[in-house]
Amino acid sequence: MDLRIFTEPQQGATYDDLLRVAKATEDGGFDAFFRSDHFLKMGGVSGLPGPTDAWITLAGLARETSRIRLGTLVTAATFRHPSVLAISVAQVDQMSGGRVEFGFGAGWFADEHTAYGIELPDLKDRFDRYAEQLEIITGLWETPEGGSFDFAGKHYRLENSPALPKPAQRPRPPVIIGGAGKKRTPELAARFAQEFNLPFVDSATATAQFERVAAAARKIGRDPDEIVRSLAQVVCVGRDEAEIARRAAAIGREVSELRTNGLAGTPAELVDKIGRIREETGITRLYLQVLDLSDLDHIELIASEVAPQLG
Repeated sequence: MDLRIFTEPQQGATYDDLLRVAKATEDGGFDAFFRSDHFLKMGGVSGLPGPTDAWITLAGLARETSRIRLGTLVTAATFRHPSVLAISVAQVDQMSGGRVEFGFGAGWFADEHTAYGIELPDLKDRFDRYAEQLEIITGLWETPEGGSFDFAGKHYRLENSPALPKPAQRPRPPVIIGGAGKKRTPELAARFAQEFNLPFVDSATATAQFERVAAAARKIGRDPDEIVRSLAQVVCVGRDEAEIARRAAAIGREVSELRTNGLAGTPAELVDKIGRIREETGITRLYLQVLDLSDLDHIELIASEVAPQLG
């Protein structure tokens, strides 16, 4: 089981906060450090000192870490032109020595679009644009050096692009797609994704969606086993009930609710629950959403007492 640390810095974090967490992630032996791509806080937190840009953050971390994979859950298609995004991600992949993974979604959080004046098209139009963006980004990366890339869609048009720079990973960084849509999301995952992720859902919901992705892959002649199955869940681990309660309070959650809807409890409880989830869903990768970025002991506890028991 690959364990990855997943952060939500729009809730209130500086680059230095994220650097400390990323280094703790690497030191703890985790597989990867991921962050969200949001510009506005959610819920009853101050959000101070304000948002940090996902790809600027990852560029910095690319130079200050050496082993962990780096990525987003997920980059919003509404935030950046696909050609510019392809250049940014390729550069960060080069800067990291080929450690980037590209989580990419259609965009959804209306309030942040309003707050920063970013267009949020209706759902159908948004997915039409998202599908074109996937074609453009992967097409730019996969075009051989010395060749050119052209694209003519409803929303974007590229002519005689040199399709540079190239990422360090060839033909391209892994693409992660996720979401609960029952038709277009599985179809796009089957075409473009190396991983399919579902955040904050139960095993039955996850299994049903994973099977839709598998069916879409088979329909186009692709082996479904090529697509990694992963989940994301909030984590709250403690050595005893008092520590669990303290960590839950620090993120504004109730222990009972976290035990039901997330991964909360003692290390032994987590090992047991993750084992059940793996058996029920077939996942091989789990993103642990860490919300209190000041609590590095939390990460060390998971590294020392949970991860070694998961194999």
